[in-house]
Amino acid sequence: MTDREQLLIKFIQKSGWSDATRQTVAGDASNRRYERLAKQDGATIILMDAPYERGEDIRPFIAIAEHLRSIPLSAPKIIARDMSNGFLLIEDLGDDLFKTVVARDPSLEVPLYEAATDVLSVLHSAPLPVLDAYDTDTMTSFAARSYEWYLFGATGAQNTAEQATFEAMMSELLGPLETARKVLIQRDYHAENLLWLPERHGPERVGLLDFQDAMSGHAAYDLVSILQDARREVPREIEGRMIERYLSQNPQDEAEFRKAYAILGLQRNLRIVGAFAKLCIDLGKPRYVDLIPRVWEFVERNLAHPALHSISDHIKTTLPAPTPALLKHLKSQSAT
Repeated sequence: MTDREQLLIKFIQKSGWSDATRQTVAGDASNRRYERLAKQDGATIILMDAPYERGEDIRPFIAIAEHLRSIPLSAPKIIARDMSNGFLLIEDLGDDLFKTVVARDPSLEVPLYEAATDVLSVLHSAPLPVLDAYDTDTMTSFAARSYEWYLFGATGAQNTAEQATFEAMMSELLGPLETARKVLIQRDYHAENLLWLPERHGPERVGLLDFQDAMSGHAAYDLVSILQDARREVPREIEGRMIERYLSQNPQDEAEFRKAYAILGLQRNLRIVGAFAKLCIDLGKPRYVDLIPRVWEFVERNLAHPALHSISDHIKTTLPAPTPALLKHLKSQSAT
């Protein structure tokens, strides 16, 4: 038994769950680990194991969870915490992820996405807590990972003049968006981080997960995140309806919002292309490469906006499309 496991057992015992069974719960791309603890009376709770020595920090999760619950939205309640070792016990919101629910009952697809859109309207009308800004420099740097990892994996090219030109063009597009009103953006707001809680009411029917990397940014960002989802295909008709729903709830200059949506959609999806290539090459997780073609479709969709014409030409001539041969080549470089 490792030293950390001993610490974990002591935390569970101190919290009153020593008689519970433990079962691993599917995690995410981070170094966090999750377990479901279950007592004989049927009570359950989720254990989060987030080791500081592996770059994890439970403090942002706690702060954002408490903010979301105060609005009120359905983030997990914090039951017990061990700040020094990175352990949390949190409310168990179940296993009904949006992706699973829609696969089981397609008739719920529209109601789920309506509820997820309504969550954003509630969130964006709430006071903004103190957060780091998802600003032009940060977003440009993240989008450039498509060159640093995807282009590198495809061709071996690094630190190219084409990347420098891309960064200048991306920065020019993103800069004007900084004048818009800032809101809390969760940044990973998608169908595998949202849970359906039909016994609750209104926006509280959406259980929120994986929000610890929240920052302040443009209101279109999380809407892009849920509607241009790398992990499941959201019909174009639903994407259009949810954009209209959000605009009806949050009146503003529609043309400017749709332009921002396209720019942020481009930024986000180029970041994801680079992140998935990095997960394969650097961290030995080749399964993420299989998701790149869908994300590339989103890149092309956003590039079709007239405001992105100049950067569209540059991207299409410098970043190769994810052909089957290219994806196979990326997978061949997976770290072991």
